[in-house]
Amino acid sequence: MKTGKNTRYTIIALVAFALLLVAAEFLFDAFLKRVFNLCAIYAILALSLNLVNGFTGLFSLGHAGFMAVGAYTCALLTMSPEKKAMNYFLEPIAPWLANVQIPFLPALLAAGLVAALFGFLIGAPALRLRDDYLAIATLGFSEIIRVVITNLQGITNGAQGLKGLPAYSTTFVVWGVAVLTTIFMIFLMRSSFGRALKAVRDDEIAAEAMGLDVFRLKVVSFTTSSFLAGVGGALLGHMITTIDPKMFTFMLTFNILLIVVLGGTGSISGSVIAAVVVTFLMELLRFLDGPMNLIVFKTDGLPGLRMVIFSILLMIVVIFRQRGLMGNKEFSWDMLAASGLLPKRKAGSGAEGKEGGHA
Repeated sequence: MKTGKNTRYTIIALVAFALLLVAAEFLFDAFLKRVFNLCAIYAILALSLNLVNGFTGLFSLGHAGFMAVGAYTCALLTMSPEKKAMNYFLEPIAPWLANVQIPFLPALLAAGLVAALFGFLIGAPALRLRDDYLAIATLGFSEIIRVVITNLQGITNGAQGLKGLPAYSTTFVVWGVAVLTTIFMIFLMRSSFGRALKAVRDDEIAAEAMGLDVFRLKVVSFTTSSFLAGVGGALLGHMITTIDPKMFTFMLTFNILLIVVLGGTGSISGSVIAAVVVTFLMELLRFLDGPMNLIVFKTDGLPGLRMVIFSILLMIVVIFRQRGLMGNKEFSWDMLAASGLLPKRKAGSGAEGKEGGHA
């Protein structure tokens, strides 16, 4: 397709996206708006996990822990002293946290940085492991973080969690962060650092033989991924306006991993598309967990049936299309034109056609 036509399609898509954000903020009901905003948060989390699993070739299962660190950090920094006093009724909050309150954007950045610090401290020893051992180690660290949060009563309020968080995660905020994360990932993967990560993923021994510091690349990738996970966890907490340790179990990591696998490990656009599709499907299929009367099939309620369906879907994708929806490819207008969803440029038209006529 012509570059001018691609530019025109891009402008139309951006305008349509901006109009959709305005409609979501002012016209959607509370439930639909929450699902729509959850798509953006899941896109951020899927991109963060894809950075490690898809682009670096590491198998990490510890993202829920970094999300918890980010969520609690941002919540403790943005809650007013009055809200903190209301939450900490079993044991008083630590004095050095009682009167701390800063604006949301610095707190969001701090949440990412604290999660990145945890990612570095965990990644430095754990990334010397490989394959299943690394997955088990990161999963273990994630559970350790959750247990520690549950028992730090004076800091995290323990199992009671934190309630009454300011609702800062509006439509424009979460989708703005999602767009910035996507742009960051695009530029990162096009840089020399991104190409080095792909080299490590494709053949770690060959990459090391070429002079790449493989361990340093892994640690930086893992730390950056932890930063994005912390930001995503903070946005999630301020959208729901309540957090507790039970939110950040392995099931949350599984949901993000499901999005990455379905979208395509190694595809930025695949993660974003799959985040939207999976998030809406999870809500549309929620009726499966409740009572059903389908004439030949009747239940009083099967909690978890929805996740069984998604697990089966994941198995089907792993068996029959291991590369996911997009594989390691990225979305383009030429791809839509080749599939027949957009009109193709007529053969012989334009400058190329004129040159062909002269030949």
